[in-house]
Amino acid sequence: MTPDVALAAIAFPGRVHAAPSSADEDSRVLEASVREPDRFTHIFDQYFGQVHSYVARRLGSDLADDLASETFLIAFRQRERFNSRNGVVRAWLYGIATNLIRRHRRNEVRAWRATSKLPLPEPTSGHEERVTAQVTAQGVSRELAAALAKVSAKDREVLLLVALGELTYDEVATALGIAYGTVCSRLSRARRIIRESLGHTDPTGADS
Repeated sequence: MTPDVALAAIAFPGRVHAAPSSADEDSRVLEASVREPDRFTHIFDQYFGQVHSYVARRLGSDLADDLASETFLIAFRQRERFNSRNGVVRAWLYGIATNLIRRHRRNEVRAWRATSKLPLPEPTSGHEERVTAQVTAQGVSRELAAALAKVSAKDREVLLLVALGELTYDEVATALGIAYGTVCSRLSRARRIIRESLGHTDPTGADS
């Protein structure tokens, strides 16, 4: 685990790291599922846990159950539209999930603002206790929550897809339907705000 990923794991506990998978294999399976619907089970098994974890880190486990399920229902219904030349299956799924998350954007920001006002935890000793003290029930430290609330919605989407979804810049571009350069500029702005708010540190681990 790289230092950046380790920091992100502390800032956003409970992430499910991307499982090894071949993008070409995923594309072949998805395309085959148009003729053989049962083949879609592979895509579901491969990525449901990752998508659910991503949504849960942003909106909580209750909404994650519904939105992750809806993500795969939409993906199944639209699987014939997927074009492997325009991206990989994982990015396509995160793009669908992101569109669903947008419906709850105001609730997400309100939750972060509320988290930022929580009282500081009592000092603790052991390493595990220190890590636990850095996070809240929402999975984000109060300082990081306050910083995230300051980031614009579009910039925050890019930041969280990199930090939580562990998507590459190319995958983020595919997921959001934007240019690679736009991903870089949005991420740069978001990270600058995070760093300034947290004393020039970046616990999102989005340095990749």
